[in-house]
Amino acid sequence: MMENQLKIFIDGIVNYFHHTNDSSVFVGSPYLINDLDEISSDYTGSIAISGSYEGACHFTAPSALVRHLILSFGETDTSESMISDTVGEVANTLSGNARQKLGKGFNISTPTISKGRPCDTPTRADHSRIYAIPISWKSYKAALGIHLN
Repeated sequence: MMENQLKIFIDGIVNYFHHTNDSSVFVGSPYLINDLDEISSDYTGSIAISGSYEGACHFTAPSALVRHLILSFGETDTSESMISDTVGEVANTLSGNARQKLGKGFNISTPTISKGRPCDTPTRADHSRIYAIPISWKSYKAALGIHLN
C-alpha cells in the first residue's frame, strides 16, 4: 500500500468530520498492526474491496462517539440500529470517496457491521499489511483499519 492511497482515506475522514457541528478532528500517523483486534472498539463498519485492489476498509469507534456524531448531524435517534447504520455509513463514505480517486476497478461491498470484535469477513490476504489510522474527535478515540494489495 502506498502513501498516496493512505492519504485518500485520511483526507476522507477529515472531510467526513468537517460536516459535523464540531469539525475539529485529529488524524494521527498511520502505523502497522497485525490484527484488527488491536484497534477495535464497540462498533466496526467494514467494507470489502475487490477488483484492481483487494482488501478492506474498517471504521471502528466507541458507541459514545457514534452517538455524539449522530447528534451533531441534528438526528435525535441514537438507538443501537442507528449507531450501526452510522458506522456503516462512515465506512461506506470513505470507501466510496476512495473509489472516486482510485478508479472504477476499486469495487466496494455493502458495509458489514459488527459489535465488539470485528467480524471475520471481509478478511485480508495473508500478505497484505493492515494500517491503523488513529482518529481523535472531541474526547473520543476511533480508528481506521486499511489493507489493500
